[in-house]
Amino acid sequence: MSGFSHWNKEGRPRMVDISSKQETTRTAVAQSTLSISSDLYEAIQQQRLKKGDPLQVAQIAGIMGAKNTPDIIPMCHPIPLQGTDFQFDYKEADDGYELVIQASVTCKGSTGVEMEALTAVTTAALTFYDMCKSVDKGIIIKETMLLKKTGGKSGDFQR
Repeated sequence: MSGFSHWNKEGRPRMVDISSKQETTRTAVAQSTLSISSDLYEAIQQQRLKKGDPLQVAQIAGIMGAKNTPDIIPMCHPIPLQGTDFQFDYKEADDGYELVIQASVTCKGSTGVEMEALTAVTTAALTFYDMCKSVDKGIIIKETMLLKKTGGKSGDFQR
């Protein structure tokens, strides 16, 4: 086990020491796609959900998710985030609509923010489901993925 980066000489889990890594500006963009019914889409557009605007609440929850990533992903370092933002787009689909959620996260630090972006978008998707389940329990949270990342030793990534 000692050949693995997240295991110490005794074979137990450890958080990797990043103190020698160069501090750079790092960004990450993650995306999650949800499949929703036409009825739910219309209810949202007509502001008929009893719980209120699901996108506003999902965005706040997503920001909280990004900020709390090291509390739920064991080996993630707590890092000072400089920015987290969201984009929500509805698209017509064969069986209703799709909601595409994108989260972008930025920091200046010694480790990347990919996990923060993925946690942000996943938390937003789960919160959207929670806000809308009274109208459509059939919401499907589909693909969740990293779209892009910049900064750090490993360089840039673009899906």
